[in-house]
Amino acid sequence: MAQAAETARTVILTVDDDPGVSRAVARDLRRRYGESYRIVRAESGESALEALRELKLRGDLVAVILADYRMPQMNGIEFLEQALDVYPGARRVLLTAYADTNAAIDAINVVDLDHYLLKPWDPPEEKLYPVLDDLLAAWRAGAYKPVPSTKVVGHRWSARSSEVREFLARNQVPYRWYSVEEPEGRRLLAAAGQDGQRLPLVITPDCTVLVEPEAPELAAHVGLATTPTADFYDLIVIGGGPAGLGAAVYGASEGLRTVLVERSATGGQAGQSSRIENYLGFPDGVSGAQLTDRARRQAAKFGAEILTAREVTGLEVNGAARVVRFADGSAIAAHSVILATGVQYRQLEAAGCTDLTGCGVFYGSALTVAASCQGQDIYIVGGANSAGQAAMYLSRGAKSVTLLVRGPDLSASMSHYLIQQIGEAPNIAVRCHTVVEQAHGADHLERLTLRNTVTGRTEQVDAQWMFVFIGAAPLTDWLGASVLRDQRGFILAGPDLTADGRPPAGWELDRPPYHLETSIPGVFVAGDARAESAKRVASAVGEGAMAVMLVHRYLEQS
Repeated sequence: MAQAAETARTVILTVDDDPGVSRAVARDLRRRYGESYRIVRAESGESALEALRELKLRGDLVAVILADYRMPQMNGIEFLEQALDVYPGARRVLLTAYADTNAAIDAINVVDLDHYLLKPWDPPEEKLYPVLDDLLAAWRAGAYKPVPSTKVVGHRWSARSSEVREFLARNQVPYRWYSVEEPEGRRLLAAAGQDGQRLPLVITPDCTVLVEPEAPELAAHVGLATTPTADFYDLIVIGGGPAGLGAAVYGASEGLRTVLVERSATGGQAGQSSRIENYLGFPDGVSGAQLTDRARRQAAKFGAEILTAREVTGLEVNGAARVVRFADGSAIAAHSVILATGVQYRQLEAAGCTDLTGCGVFYGSALTVAASCQGQDIYIVGGANSAGQAAMYLSRGAKSVTLLVRGPDLSASMSHYLIQQIGEAPNIAVRCHTVVEQAHGADHLERLTLRNTVTGRTEQVDAQWMFVFIGAAPLTDWLGASVLRDQRGFILAGPDLTADGRPPAGWELDRPPYHLETSIPGVFVAGDARAESAKRVASAVGEGAMAVMLVHRYLEQS
């Protein structure tokens, strides 16, 4: 059973320009191997190569290729030579007449031929099957295993390639990465008919080829929901971080028709954390990805819709409806809205950082490139929990990790347990009063210029990897003037709107805003986007749940 499952998508391909011989070979192969392998036949070298390319794109495997020597336009040796570029691990057999045995022997050196068979091969039980049995056994013992996942081909030092990999990883989409500099990456490019000028190249399990895909196109082709099933809901949650996921779970579980809209990937900043050790109920810690996956599945279990790669650009009031507009011009509406848009890391203003983003300079943990950092020197900019968690994670395989902190120490913004762990890690160093002055490199990060903010002295250090965790900027610019915010862009709600004892301008209800209610009745805020929020996972989840409770109160009184 295990072998049958392993070979279910594995192919034995035969090519012969004589239709009668082609059918005879395929017939004998199906009789013996048809239950465990797919038998594919072609009647020309070109059509056989086209079949191999399609199989390659789908992620199917080819165990054995049998090719006739005497074929017009492209003989068997020429065909096998090109087939070797597509499936180097397939075992190769040449079918020859007696007069062509010398050519077959020569082919052993040209295409690393595994065997040649004289025609006719009757009886197959004596002349065909024993040879194929040995070749299949040898193939199964090799390293060519099925890869039923999305494939990504790109450059190691490419911002777009990094973005695609991060998008797939954070959305829990299995994928395999192939560098264009490696043979398998070049084979996939050739199979897709691409020359590598436009990368990354994404090949989905259904054989769809995407060139330089944007997030919405990529999401739609890898099975992520991007289109709402209705025009009107009870509750729209904007943002898929801990606050948004918490709101979706509680909203859907309490009977509200709920849709969550996320512009990139659920989890927010917390979803990028390598390990969260102070979240209630996880004494051994939990990764942000694990926590996000559980919350997403929980929300879906209760019936919440989750839309990915949908950018919200506007919020309007239309009578009792709250209308949310998307970047593509479409819109959905609901009785209520919860803004859980979270925050993003501020961009490092040092010279050179913008050009090298995704090419050695990363914002957030970028766990997809962590494996590439093994045995190297890593620099982390920032002194809060996210920076500390990344330092501990990356230190497992790095030669050294250096935390660059603007302040005098870590105590102002990092939890005590993380400070202790960092202090005990032998390969983590903390440099206080230090900022990045400039990032240097042609196509990827090569050096950093660091400046001491006390002495003003600068120095250059060799660096290929820098991860930035500085401050938090709210994702609220799209709201316009209708939702009141503080000077930094964080959303004001509840008591912060009535600090002077009066309701906000334009407030038409007799009651004051509820605790998490914004300056628009029925629109609430939860999590890091709220002014003066705690910026912790637990508090964000709690505010998401509380916002749903207030949504119920609002709906009951509307």
